Amino acid sequence: MHWYLDGLKQYAVFSGRARRKEYWFYQLFNTLFVGALVVVDAMTGTMKGKAGLGMLSGLFVLATLLPSLAVLIRRLHDTNRSGWWCLVGAIPLVGPIIIFAFTCMDSEPSANEYGPNPKAVMSGGMAVGGAYPAR
Repeated sequence: MHWYLDGLKQYAVFSGRARRKEYWFYQLFNTLFVGALVVVDAMTGTMKGKAGLGMLSGLFVLATLLPSLAVLIRRLHDTNRSGWWCLVGAIPLVGPIIIFAFTCMDSEPSANEYGPNPKAVMSGGMAVGGAYPAR
């Protein structure tokens, strides 16, 4: 849950890097909250049939749009890609598959132009595989 709260705290931070764990836990909790709000919307009668979202779930999605975009861009930075790659997701059918593949990829093992490897920072300076991060 702290990964989700950390993502919300960094709601407009588009610089830096986000680990896979941070991105996927953020997405998991965001999806669970939207799902719960959809159920509440259906029970209260505020659900719109064609949109698939009701008043509460729609407001929640709108409120978390910027943090979701920020964590996606930081995740792309972690794979050494520009945040502009998130626009690929707008391509029908193949775009979301490409974004999914990028977000599933492992981190760039050393520091890149977007910052140090978050795994190395979290593990006390040692990167996965025993290599020190570039300085």
